[in-house]
Amino acid sequence: MFKKSKLRRSALIVTVPLLTATLLLTGCGRSGGTAPAGSASVSVDDSPATGTVTVWAQAGEGGPLIDFVKGFEKENPDVKVKVTSLPANTAFDAKITAAVAAGTVPDVINLYSQTQSTLFRTGGIATVPDGLVDSATFFPSSYEPTVDKGAAYAVPWYTYSQVLYYRADLAKKAGVEPPKTWQDMKTFAKGMQDAGAAQYGLGLGISWDQYSAQELNNYILGNGGNLLSADGKTWTINDPKNVEALDFWGSLFADGYASPDAPQFLDVVPFLTSGKIASYNNGPWLMSWLDGANGKGWAEEHIGAVLPPAGPAGQSAGVGSGTLAVMKAAKNPTAAWKLVRWMSKPETQLAWYKASGNLPAVQSAWDDPSIADNSLLDAVKEGIKIGHPVPAVPTWGQVGGIIGQQMERVARGSATAKEALDEAQSQAAALGTGTK
Repeated sequence: MFKKSKLRRSALIVTVPLLTATLLLTGCGRSGGTAPAGSASVSVDDSPATGTVTVWAQAGEGGPLIDFVKGFEKENPDVKVKVTSLPANTAFDAKITAAVAAGTVPDVINLYSQTQSTLFRTGGIATVPDGLVDSATFFPSSYEPTVDKGAAYAVPWYTYSQVLYYRADLAKKAGVEPPKTWQDMKTFAKGMQDAGAAQYGLGLGISWDQYSAQELNNYILGNGGNLLSADGKTWTINDPKNVEALDFWGSLFADGYASPDAPQFLDVVPFLTSGKIASYNNGPWLMSWLDGANGKGWAEEHIGAVLPPAGPAGQSAGVGSGTLAVMKAAKNPTAAWKLVRWMSKPETQLAWYKASGNLPAVQSAWDDPSIADNSLLDAVKEGIKIGHPVPAVPTWGQVGGIIGQQMERVARGSATAKEALDEAQSQAAALGTGTK
């Protein structure tokens, strides 16, 4: 099962506040121009890496990475890797942006797919050298967000999809099947509540930030909508299909199947354990959290996992990934790229999964029995295949936060779905997408 660290837990729940307009205007290159020149001139051969490589990792990865890179040092006796673990998400992004401006960057940084687009536009990240990795080896949902204006700026390190975890034992006693469609969600929730198996049949994302917006994005895609225009340059947040999706999502609160007040992210484990909620859309780290609280094997005995229920236009799952990038001003770029290449190997990513719980972004690594024989990962893999990342535009962090705030109004009944998305559209239009 998973060995997700407590630090990873805190990294995932960090609320992403609004970045300042100054940061976006200077960092995202909204005034136009091409993507910054890359590192095509860097020669990355097969000789051992030498020198010192400095790595800044976000909180969830930094701790286990410190020991993990000793494997790279063992294979390259003349190299030393120095890992610094830093706060995640917005705090990390702001530190990188400041470091680029000051010229005090590390060699390698680890990014999250939800926010990396903003950093790609700072001008401080190098493009991936031709031939360093084979893009076809990665899950497309992990690789595609690393590409900006035709150039790759990072290499996928790990990946995940969010699927519906539910109390399979309680559902069996209640005679209820896990939901396959949106309408099934209400049937499932009502059946669980009527049978006394759970206080609420559903647990929904109530952080009211960009992570709530990511959840809504899956409903929007499942309804045939989109938050962006086809060319990715214009927000289409209040499109009628998007309004329909939010209206359905809001009805889950209005009908009493979910609470706008609970569970908060870290409350999911006690709520699922006690039966306060019967289901929750989350990532694969949840299994280790449940085992950590209830004993090894508890999750396998009590929990089932299925793809997120399908909307009228089909299914979609929220996907995310961690990536590795090399700074343009890196002091040791050759050794830095060799470290990134090493981290992209199937055997290395598999070892990283066993050490940290982060699932490989390289598809072939999933053939290993430790993953292939874990039935609770079947839905996760399918979710990765059909899933969609958040809009890969520089202003997503801001706009996602705006959407999340408006979602709370709908969940609490203080605004209709149309009113909420009209307001989000107005604010998002003023910000733009950060692309041209």
